[in-house]
Amino acid sequence: MNGILPLWKPRGMTSHDCVFKVRKILKTKKVGHTGTLDPEVTGVLPLCIGRGTKIAEYIMNGGKSYEGEVTIGRATTTEDAWGETVSEKNVIDSFSRDQILNTLHSFQGEITQTPPMFSAVKVNGKRLYEYAREGKVIDRPSRKVIIHHIELLDDREVFEGERISFKFRVSCSKGTYIRTLAVEIGEKLGYPAHMSQLCRVRSAAFEEKDCVTFEELEELAGSGEVEKILFPIETGISHLPKWNLSDTLAMKVKNGSVLEMPNDWPDDQVAMNHDGRTLAIYQAHPEKKGIIKPVKVLFND
Repeated sequence: MNGILPLWKPRGMTSHDCVFKVRKILKTKKVGHTGTLDPEVTGVLPLCIGRGTKIAEYIMNGGKSYEGEVTIGRATTTEDAWGETVSEKNVIDSFSRDQILNTLHSFQGEITQTPPMFSAVKVNGKRLYEYAREGKVIDRPSRKVIIHHIELLDDREVFEGERISFKFRVSCSKGTYIRTLAVEIGEKLGYPAHMSQLCRVRSAAFEEKDCVTFEELEELAGSGEVEKILFPIETGISHLPKWNLSDTLAMKVKNGSVLEMPNDWPDDQVAMNHDGRTLAIYQAHPEKKGIIKPVKVLFND
């Protein structure tokens, strides 16, 4: 059993919980996830099965889209609705639709974020949430991320009240913290804030319409039809340039051979295809000019 299983992650489970449960349902150890979702976050979680685990990083590095809700007036330790309150301030201003839109749009493009203390980022070999649980706040390395698009999912013309909440949709690069983005939106509006809801609606090529629930997966496993809903490995790397191989070159690629670089070789990693199947991923050799080498061999049979 090889491929990609897009799971609709339920609330209350970690990504590792989901992997463990799928291993039991499918009776296979070779299952890996493609980026963690917090326990209270729902949505698209592509799982790699069998040989699919070889391309997990390509799905992980693909773009993500989320639908979230920011609530203005309260900040928390975890930057979401489930943390302890660290700051509260009743909202005494009213905001026009244009003010909210301008604030959201100001985040489009490359921005710098500092990971929240309650996150899985490692500093000095220890995850930040482990420091946070000990009551420690430490310096964290900032990172550059890209907000490709952000839009308001609310029809109001005026936003007012002691607490103001509104939903938004954001498409972003790997490593973006939507919790932190919600806090930053509040700061720009002059108030403490937190992320009150979040759902991932896209991960790389996979969307909600592609996903199955645990209940559906258990039913399919019971009838021996799981392979019907597995996506091929090629779907997980569909964003890569493709190169079609002759039979002779296909044999060399299966063996992981280095090859002469074609004249029109793109400046990127390339999926090496034969008979509709990606055999390997190649890139320019880092040391030998005019040569390409394998990054990963996916099929050698």
